[in-house]
Amino acid sequence: MTSLPENRAQLISDQDRDTAVRRLQEAYAEGHISHEEMDERLNHALAARTRGDLAPALDSLPEEKAPATSTIAAAGGRIKRRGAWRVPRILKVESAFGGVRLDLSRAIIEHPVIDIELQMGTGGARITVPRDAIVDIEGLHTGWKDVRYRARRPSGPGGPTIRISGAMGYGRLKIRHAWR
Repeated sequence: MTSLPENRAQLISDQDRDTAVRRLQEAYAEGHISHEEMDERLNHALAARTRGDLAPALDSLPEEKAPATSTIAAAGGRIKRRGAWRVPRILKVESAFGGVRLDLSRAIIEHPVIDIELQMGTGGARITVPRDAIVDIEGLHTGWKDVRYRARRPSGPGGPTIRISGAMGYGRLKIRHAWR
């Protein structure tokens, strides 16, 4: 949302509104706007219905920082992340031969949307997501086996959206929600 499209009458989504709120909070934390100005702009952003309505709340803010990207790669062997690890906005996982285990259930997730890009040759992947996460696997292409995932009924707002994309050759992706 760094630049607004030409069509300023286009309706905004909840994600656009959340992004605007996050940008305003970051601008306040970095000292670019005062507390009173942040309150005023937050009220304006939360009441906005179109991109044109949202533009004044974001005017004069510094450009949004590029999303944090991290790559984990291994030619062979296992890639494993679990416990309290910080999940970047964009996580690229590359494995030619071997398994991948990503446990996001206790991870530190600072972004409302996490993009995980899998590039795998042979070997399976297992991803455990937080209980309230929303998982989108539309961008994932599988070669040999299908994805095993049963979506949970949303228990309420607030969970991160995990978008999984990329390509898997001869392995299977298993996704499950954490129990807690």
